[in-house]
Amino acid sequence: MSPLSLRSRLLRGLTAGTAVASLAAGLAGCGGDSDASTHPDSATDGTVTVGAVSNGAAKETELKVSEVKSISAKLPASVAKSGKLVIGVGALPSGSAPLTYVGDDQKTLTGSEPDFGRLVAAVLGLEPELKNFTWENLFVGVDSGKVDLAVSNVTDTEERKKKYEFASYRKDNLAFEVPKASKWTFDGDYKVLAGKTVAVGAGTNQEKVLLEWQAKLAKEGKKLTVKHFQESNSTYLALSSGKIDAYFGPNPSLSYHTTRVAKTPNPTRIGGTYSGAGASLQGLIAATAKKDSGLAEPVADAINHLIENGQYAKWLAAWNLSNEAVTKSEVNPPGLPTDNS
Repeated sequence: MSPLSLRSRLLRGLTAGTAVASLAAGLAGCGGDSDASTHPDSATDGTVTVGAVSNGAAKETELKVSEVKSISAKLPASVAKSGKLVIGVGALPSGSAPLTYVGDDQKTLTGSEPDFGRLVAAVLGLEPELKNFTWENLFVGVDSGKVDLAVSNVTDTEERKKKYEFASYRKDNLAFEVPKASKWTFDGDYKVLAGKTVAVGAGTNQEKVLLEWQAKLAKEGKKLTVKHFQESNSTYLALSSGKIDAYFGPNPSLSYHTTRVAKTPNPTRIGGTYSGAGASLQGLIAATAKKDSGLAEPVADAINHLIENGQYAKWLAAWNLSNEAVTKSEVNPPGLPTDNS
C-alpha cells in the first residue's frame, strides 16, 4: 500500500477498531448523504449541551453560549440570510466514537464533532443543521453547496487548500495507550521504545511511523517489537495480559477506549501523543469550507471566542480530548505537505 493511501486512512479518522456494534445498528439502512435527527439543544436559550446521549463516552455538560454580533457580522451574506449553519459530518455507514456516531437514543447524531459544530453555530447566531454523509460524499456536499461547513476530523493539508479553506480547532494526534499502572511514558523521543512490544493497526499511518522508529532503533542495535492483531478485542486482551506494552493508534479512538474501561478491572491511560503529521509539523484538524466562501474567518473568530471564554476547554474535557487542545484557531495554517497528504 502506498504512503498516500496509508495517510488517507488516518485523515479519515475512522478505524475498524473504533466501530462498535451498537453504532452500526443505529446507522443501519442509511445510504449516501442523510439528514440527522435534530439535537435536543440548539442554543435557542443561550445554552449548548455537549455529551448528550453519548452512551457513556462523554460527561454531559451544559455550556452557556450566546451570539457575538461582532463575529456574526462577518458571515457571508448567503449564510447569514439563511439563519442556519449546515454542518456536514462523514460518519456513514457506522460512525466513529467519540467523534461522530448515533447516540444511545438510536437517532441523534452525537460525538465531539457535532457538539463542536453546535458551539460554533451558537456564537454565530445560527441554527445548526447536521447532515451525515459517507466520507467521500462529505466533500461533494461542500463542493455542491449542500454543506456550509464540514466538521468531521478533517486534517488540514496543502493539497486540500486548493479547494477548501480551513479554521483549525484540534491537534491531529496519534497516541500510545498503556495499562493505567504502567510507569512508561512516550515523551516524543523514539528511543524510549527500545525493548518495548507495541501493537499497531496494519496498513495505517501509525504503522508507517512505528516501523520507521523500529528501523532507526535497529541501526542503533536496539529492538522494538511490532505486533498486529486482527481486531481490537485481541489487542486489548494482549495489553491487559502484559503481552504488549502499548497500543499505538489515533488519539481520539484510544481516548474513547480509556473512558470506556476506566472503571473496569483493566483500566488504561494515554501514555503519550505524537503529531499525525510527523516530527516536523503539528498536524491540525480544521473546520472546512469551500475555498473563497468567506466562512473560515468568522468560524475561526467564533472558535477563538470559545477558547477565550472557556467553553472550548470544557467541550474537550467532556469528551476526554483535552490533550488535543490548541491555543488559537488559525485560518489556513501550514498543513500537511502535498507530497505527504
